[in-house]
Amino acid sequence: MLTDPNPPRPQISPEISPEIEATIPDNWGMNPLLATLQPYPFERLRQLFAGATPPADRAPISLGIGEPKHATPEFIKKALMASLDTALSGYPATAGELKMREACAQWLKRRYQVDVNAATQVLPVNGSREALFSLAQAVLNPTQPGGIVISPNPFYQIYEGATLLGGAQPYYVANAPENNFSADWDIVPEAIWEKTQLVFVCSPGNPTGKVMPLAEWQKLFALSEKYGFVIASDECYSEIYFREEPPLGGLEAASQLGNKDFKRLISFTSLSKRSNVPGLRSGFVAGDAAIIKDFLLYRTYHGCAMSGVVQAASIAAWNDEAHVVENRNLYRTKFAQVTPVLAEVMDVQLPDASFYLWAGIPAAWGQSDTEFARELYAAENVTVLPGSYIGRTAQGLNPGQGRVRMALVAETEECLEAAHRIARFIKAGRAS
Repeated sequence: MLTDPNPPRPQISPEISPEIEATIPDNWGMNPLLATLQPYPFERLRQLFAGATPPADRAPISLGIGEPKHATPEFIKKALMASLDTALSGYPATAGELKMREACAQWLKRRYQVDVNAATQVLPVNGSREALFSLAQAVLNPTQPGGIVISPNPFYQIYEGATLLGGAQPYYVANAPENNFSADWDIVPEAIWEKTQLVFVCSPGNPTGKVMPLAEWQKLFALSEKYGFVIASDECYSEIYFREEPPLGGLEAASQLGNKDFKRLISFTSLSKRSNVPGLRSGFVAGDAAIIKDFLLYRTYHGCAMSGVVQAASIAAWNDEAHVVENRNLYRTKFAQVTPVLAEVMDVQLPDASFYLWAGIPAAWGQSDTEFARELYAAENVTVLPGSYIGRTAQGLNPGQGRVRMALVAETEECLEAAHRIARFIKAGRAS
């Protein structure tokens, strides 16, 4: 029997939004949900800069992508190399080596004063990005059409992609400056909470750098208890902070509030920013043992086991704090020099944590963060990310509009040079 070259349009969900439905092509041949994905911010940035010619006498400086540029510690490289003779000779277990899980559990104890069972409440993952995506696929219930995933807005785009490819619909909660970049959970309608299966939170926030206080955690935990949704707490920026008190973590908040089993809570931690190893792709999740058990089953079929050489390097990294303190001091020095330069010409302040500055653009550009970014690139060969690219219009506004994200990941000298160029560009005024 010949296959119909033009099969009927798929019925994904009876409650799928008209906006998403309209993006699905009539002549579909693969998973139609792929058509609902929006271009990644950096692809949009390349399109934005197309045709713009920056001055050749100014070296390019990119503050656009949050990729750590500080040197990888030598002891991590040595631990990886030392494992090559033994770690490549067999398939790694999806659950990881016990030594790896114990290193993660011990770090949680030192960092957050929480006790987790290394055997049942910790699972190594290949960086927070793949884990955030795959957890959504494991948690979302396809037998319940119309499921909702709540995401901060602006946000890390993996939250949205994981939601759409999991067959759910995103609901965005603004982290707006008028609310001090905190989520206002009270404005979410009860009808939304009743269908919510998963809530993504990011603390310290990307791009705002905002850390969730205990009172906000308490409110979110109460909502989870009432409506039964899972909380995915993205904490990959937790070790880059500017005050003496380290950021509060989700597991820490749960423990302080009496939820010592971390029911319906999974936290995500990564080595990329903490230890300057973005190419290692290493992190772990921890929390509710029942969710971890099901997540392990999913990952067993998905084939997400962490390489033994990566585990060896990771164990060394999690067991050492001296390099983390040194790294944090580098960021503190950098931000102390860069932030005042930009604060003279932009609406920007030192964040609670993370390596981003979330800056409001001057009034001369109105709310056009895209035009600001393009004109800055053309004039000074400096790249920043328009805030509207990492936000979505919801409840009548895009909270990223009128702001830009700047990743201060390069060495201090380069970041300071970028800041001076930006200040010069703004003081010169808009060209048109």
